[in-house]
Amino acid sequence: MTTVTSQEIALFRSQLADDSGAMVALDLIEDCEGDLEDAAMTLAIKAGQEPERANAEWLDALARKWRAVICEQEFRSQLLDGSIVEMMAHLKTMPTFPKILATPVLIYILKQGVDNFCEPLDLLK
Repeated sequence: MTTVTSQEIALFRSQLADDSGAMVALDLIEDCEGDLEDAAMTLAIKAGQEPERANAEWLDALARKWRAVICEQEFRSQLLDGSIVEMMAHLKTMPTFPKILATPVLIYILKQGVDNFCEPLDLLK
């Protein structure tokens, strides 16, 4: 289980104050007592997705599916600084990305470590 602390939620709220979808996701993460996977699963179901695996596996698989986009060099330095604003805007331009899940996916990647998450792509270069 990936846990988001109330301090981390407050930090993301300050970064994403103008994004109502992100606020909904952060409220749900808070309601789930910081359980990121549980909140993401709930959001996925609300978005019409039908996850067919355990919460933790499903969120990890979704993040990995979008790894090539998320690990683009132009956004990585901001992610390394803990800012998800630019990447959030970028993901929302992707027609097939479930927008309501951008917040939990990006928080998940920050919690895993950006370099750690992007390492498989870096090894291909």
